[in-house]
Amino acid sequence: MKKLLSKVLIFLLSFTLMACSSQKPAVDNKKAGEKSWDDVVAASKGTTVTFYGWGGSEKTNKWIDDVLAKDVKEKYNITLKRVPMNIDEILNKLLGEKQLNSDKGTIDVVWINGENFYTAKNAGLLHGAFLDKLPNGDKYLDKESPEIKYDFGFPVEGYEAPYGKAQFVMIYDKDKVAKAPKNYKELLEFAKANPGKFTYPAPPDFTASAFVRNVIYDIVGYEKFLTMKADEEVVRKEIQPAIDYLKELKPYLWKEGKTYPATIAQLDNMYSDNEVYMTMAYNPFSVSGRINDGIFPKNTSSFVFDKGTIGNTHFLSIPFNSTNKDGAMAVINEVLSFEMQLSKSEPKNWGDMPVLDVKKLSDEQKKQLNSVDFGKGVLTQEELLTHRVPEMPANLVPIIEKIWQENIPEGGK
Repeated sequence: MKKLLSKVLIFLLSFTLMACSSQKPAVDNKKAGEKSWDDVVAASKGTTVTFYGWGGSEKTNKWIDDVLAKDVKEKYNITLKRVPMNIDEILNKLLGEKQLNSDKGTIDVVWINGENFYTAKNAGLLHGAFLDKLPNGDKYLDKESPEIKYDFGFPVEGYEAPYGKAQFVMIYDKDKVAKAPKNYKELLEFAKANPGKFTYPAPPDFTASAFVRNVIYDIVGYEKFLTMKADEEVVRKEIQPAIDYLKELKPYLWKEGKTYPATIAQLDNMYSDNEVYMTMAYNPFSVSGRINDGIFPKNTSSFVFDKGTIGNTHFLSIPFNSTNKDGAMAVINEVLSFEMQLSKSEPKNWGDMPVLDVKKLSDEQKKQLNSVDFGKGVLTQEELLTHRVPEMPANLVPIIEKIWQENIPEGGK
């Protein structure tokens, strides 16, 4: 409920701020925009950059703290300070500062994407276009790729830089499940045959919301949603077959669907404890690391539906009132380096899919990237990419979450 109220507040405030943010920026960045890259690097040396974002993964946190932070310290003498904070709280903080016309913020880099980027960009909470200033963006990215030009269906316009790629996968224990479901019908058959051994977190948990959208895609297709207007009645009508399905599925869920895990972390714990036979993830390479760490059963494996699963790109951006935009750009540029993207892709470090354009890599770099062992239980990149479907426009997501809340916890009896 707290997250839901926070989202409502974000959207209400963002619409209030749109008019004033479109008239003039809160900070005059013209001088920064005229700097050469050498000037940006020179200005960033010896500074501190605050990195705000989700802190729910120990591996991700460790990579930022021990790999990225060490790298930018050695190359630029930048001290990278990671501040774990949920994105709703970050946006509320920025919105409050925007209302107060505060040009001395405490956030330099923010991990953001999807509906949160859509809200932040429309509310004038971001610094502006900076991607074209980053040398590694030119060196390693295909900036014409839809996965870089668009974020949940909305133009990025250089306001954020790609951080990594993700794709939704389902996860199961081969010792408990003979055959992974290939579609929504087989998932229902599994749930009926194993009552109480499957569930999913309650939206607006990020992974839970992705599961619901995948069910919608599998039942009614995805093409129509890519250009659909954010009209609640239109969305409600189009997703009704999926809502009916989730109601049918509900009695066979854990605790007969009378309650749902609050977060994906809670569902992962239930899976680890053998309370349920399946979990899910938006990081397809995270499975092997959790097997190696003894968190998941040894015969854990991931799978996708035959019609595909949703994939997206996560991004880094710079708030409108960052006091160290030069340092922020230096850090983000380093994230886009081949070395950092390679390091980040290794399951022992993180297991995040790289954003590199392989056509721009040398033969040696391609060899290094292809030699990464993603470990047990992980689908190949080829299988993932051939089963990858695009995300919905960001403004449809809260509508779908609202319809789920209205129909499934109470109405899906």
